[in-house]
Amino acid sequence: MLLKRLGLAALFSFSVVGCTTAPNTLAVNTTQKIIQYERNKSDLAVKSLTLASGDKIVYAENANLTGEPLLLIHGFGGNKDNFTRIADELEAYHVVIPDLLGFGESSKPMDADYRSEAQATRLHELLQAKGLANNIHVGGNSMGGAISVAYAAKYPKDVKSLWLVDTAGFWSAGIPKSLEGATLENNPLLIKSKEDFYKMYDFVMYKPPYLPKSVKAVFAQERINNKALDAKILAQIVTDNVEERAKIIAEYKIPTLVVWGDKDQVIKPETVNVIKKIIPQSEVIMMKDVGHVPMIEALDETAEDYKRFREGLTK
Repeated sequence: MLLKRLGLAALFSFSVVGCTTAPNTLAVNTTQKIIQYERNKSDLAVKSLTLASGDKIVYAENANLTGEPLLLIHGFGGNKDNFTRIADELEAYHVVIPDLLGFGESSKPMDADYRSEAQATRLHELLQAKGLANNIHVGGNSMGGAISVAYAAKYPKDVKSLWLVDTAGFWSAGIPKSLEGATLENNPLLIKSKEDFYKMYDFVMYKPPYLPKSVKAVFAQERINNKALDAKILAQIVTDNVEERAKIIAEYKIPTLVVWGDKDQVIKPETVNVIKKIIPQSEVIMMKDVGHVPMIEALDETAEDYKRFREGLTK
């Protein structure tokens, strides 16, 4: 029962798992078991691909190889397991969830281009290798949403629909008051200590799910270890505006579902107005009392909204 309870909570972190340098070995081992439990529950297997650059991309994939492919892209500081639990609700699709370069178990080169188009190109290489690049549905949260836009703009004839969840990259909407004055030295999204992680956990979610401190410590340590690279990546993505590329999505009339938590402190909820203006065909759902990660904070509702959206594409 304890494993199940923790399993329902442990994936709510933005941090990567698999850390082997956390101070408490028992906590590390327990966290890894929890993560594996949730992956098994969602019928996800972890695989990897070496890109032409020599970098490794690790990804999770479900067993529904005959379903329509759905690429899910995590946000800054996250990893593939941010979508593990909702993947269980999306079993009708062929789900592929990568660790982006720089995150999770994928390679972490310090000098790489981490902007949305470069990440989209890597993901296209992954999908090509799997024979899935021609007819793909794409969804992303936060930074992953910006990468989704970049992917659809670069390969518009191959993308059947978009799912943008509190997406980054539409910077003309401005920044929320909670981040005014934030710098790369003083930013709630960059983790220097366990205490920073605890604060970040509450910052990104309006009603954070329960997560034991021992498990948080494991997640925190990986973010601490990765702080230098995280800072470099954040410096790139905060200037990476995808609004011009989004016009291609409008031009090709790619069906788009935009989902946003009305209590998002990371990216302004008013951003939906910018997106709707640029992508007129988009459907917008504003979720009440939800923060920056609806697929975690309101899993069932988010999954049902997406499945309804997908059903509407076939009518």
